[in-house]
Amino acid sequence: MRVLVTGGGGYIGSHAVRCLLQAGHHPVVVDNFSRGHRQAVLGAAAVIECDVRQTDQIASVLQAHRIDCVMHFAAFAYVGESVQQPTRYYDNNTCGTLSLIRAVERAGVSRVVFSSTCATYGEPEQIPIVEDTRQRPVNPYGWSKLFSEQMLRDYAATTAGFGFAALRYFNVAGCARDGSLGEDHDPETHLIPVVLQTALGLRDRVSVFGDDYDTPDGTCIRDYIHVSDLAEAHLLALLWAEEPGFTALNLGTELGHSVREIVTAAARITGQ
Repeated sequence: MRVLVTGGGGYIGSHAVRCLLQAGHHPVVVDNFSRGHRQAVLGAAAVIECDVRQTDQIASVLQAHRIDCVMHFAAFAYVGESVQQPTRYYDNNTCGTLSLIRAVERAGVSRVVFSSTCATYGEPEQIPIVEDTRQRPVNPYGWSKLFSEQMLRDYAATTAGFGFAALRYFNVAGCARDGSLGEDHDPETHLIPVVLQTALGLRDRVSVFGDDYDTPDGTCIRDYIHVSDLAEAHLLALLWAEEPGFTALNLGTELGHSVREIVTAAARITGQ
């Protein structure tokens, strides 16, 4: 298949591009490279520097490359930044999705896999979180993604033959098995790379935000999913999107790990 990957230069998008290549597909990357990296998408069928909000250009890419389906990753994803700059997140994430929908409509593409987030659930009333858990975001990042889901859902409801899958996931971690591709954020806020950077001497310390949670060791428990598994899930979701309508899937391991467990494991493995 010929797959347009928006935000393909980012952490998850670049792993999805590699997964598509390994499966024999032809990924075409669109990224404005404000936060993604060109060197992360070597081997893609085409790499086009373009902002997803540029509807005309996106439609032209879809048509010129005869795209069969879209994987949509292009979004800002810092929760704290979204609280400080909410309009920036609505402009890039939500308006970017609206622009993509218009381009998809113009080009006649009938399948979209949307990389969503568990942040659309906010603080759920019960655990585990299932797909029909009430979505009540508590920050602009979560709202920007939920609005995007809703637009795609409404478009699917009124467009014959159009299908999309929304994948909601929690904490992404890891890198390619050969170490050639991984996280490269600036600033880096994710726990596992922060811990490893500290072990390497690139940071002075790891800060643990809270030790009085209702957990066995008092630190927050989160669900971590390996980035390669997540990329494979996006590839599989292309099959779900073949069916007209809307599908939402939560992705995780169902086995949480606490902050202290992560720190302790890294200390044991690195000897630092």
